[in-house]
Amino acid sequence: MAATTIHPVRFQDWEEKMNILVILAHPDDPEFFMGGTLALWSQLGHKISYLLLTKGERGVSEQFPDGEALKEIRKIEQRNAADVLGVGQVDFLDHQDGLLEVNLENRRQLVAEIRKRQPDIVVSSDPQTYFHTHYINHPDHRAAGLLTMEAVFPAAGNPGFFPEQIEQGLKPTQIRELWMSLTVDPNLTLDVSEYWQIRLEALQKHVSQIGDPAVFVQKWNQRRQEATESDSNYYEHFRRVILRV
Repeated sequence: MAATTIHPVRFQDWEEKMNILVILAHPDDPEFFMGGTLALWSQLGHKISYLLLTKGERGVSEQFPDGEALKEIRKIEQRNAADVLGVGQVDFLDHQDGLLEVNLENRRQLVAEIRKRQPDIVVSSDPQTYFHTHYINHPDHRAAGLLTMEAVFPAAGNPGFFPEQIEQGLKPTQIRELWMSLTVDPNLTLDVSEYWQIRLEALQKHVSQIGDPAVFVQKWNQRRQEATESDSNYYEHFRRVILRV
């Protein structure tokens, strides 16, 4: 079956300001997966927060060989990158990097985090993506996406799931929309060309992961040029699911 062509569009803003919760596996995932879109939403006045399920301690290198020390470094880097994009709160859970599991206890935990924050929009990564353009997709990316999807529906808004959380003051919440990034099956492609540079600036805050910043910037600008050929625009792709209006 031939793939459906999704024509890039400019984002059509919501009529009211949204509370947007981004749930991903690692520090730097938000900027790599959707940095342009996050910058756009921030500029439009939406409230954005991050919930990262690990601290990325296995992203070690010759320059940063100590995983435990790297946890704290990556937390600082992520907060600095979020500041560039205009993102507010950044929180981390304490799952082990590379070993994120899809199980009932982790889903229960994520439902509690969603109920605590009461977001309108939840953003994660597509659990169906095993391969992406240049690499095999990290299992934590898929696990984070599946945990998020199963927490959003049907659990977060249904009082029959994890009723002990309701007794603790965590009210069920009906999510309006779920956006899945890093997808090979998008139904929405956004033109966020004007946010390319701010995204790149945010990515450069992840010093422990990018190596030489000058080489990194050159490589990413070259990749953009090669990917777009005659089209100089920059696009980010999503699977957008509208759960309620």
